[in-house]
Amino acid sequence: MNADAADGPRAPRRSPRRAGRPVAPLITAGSITEAALGLLDDAGDFTMSQLARRLGVGASALYNHVAGKEEVLSRVRELVSDRIDTDVFGVSPFFDALLVWAHSYRDAFARHPATIAVFATTALDGAGRTTEMYERVVDAFLRAGWPEDDVMTTLVALEDFILGAALDAVAPADMFQLRSPDDAPTLSRVTAASRRSVPGRRPAQASFEAGLEAMLTGLRVRLARLSS
Repeated sequence: MNADAADGPRAPRRSPRRAGRPVAPLITAGSITEAALGLLDDAGDFTMSQLARRLGVGASALYNHVAGKEEVLSRVRELVSDRIDTDVFGVSPFFDALLVWAHSYRDAFARHPATIAVFATTALDGAGRTTEMYERVVDAFLRAGWPEDDVMTTLVALEDFILGAALDAVAPADMFQLRSPDDAPTLSRVTAASRRSVPGRRPAQASFEAGLEAMLTGLRVRLARLSS
């Protein structure tokens, strides 16, 4: 009797298991966009190589999902702009809606202030949902009676103010605090008075609301003059 027979019947030999493809991809266009936004928040910019490292993949893997950095930036712009309320233009009077829109616009970019400088020099083309946002806003301007040739002038003026306010929202609250108040006694006095006048609110919030009120008041006058 040989040794094999003595040991009893041998178990059937199993073939090596093949590694299957993962159920879900390691990365998606959405995860790439979120990672890019995180890099912008952390460093103010990114390269595709840095983005790949952030996701733990090779750079070539990104190009299975996006065409390049320009597309990634367009997707990031959409991600931020999705938080801007434009539905309000369909349910509220124009200037009331503009107030809500401006607040949501400022809040969206105050959460990601590094994107402001990037988008200021990045063409809108390619950011489909952001384009749709602008389409709804300019349509609301026209329905309110705004002349076509002045809509973009007014809209960009509003954006200039809102984006500046978004940066101010993340600035240190003590920007005008002096170590030696006697160096500028008038500035120190009015700065202290300002802090007392808005208890419980950051000065940046109070300044935004004051500036927005002034702008909307001025825009009412501007619309009346342009329509006359």
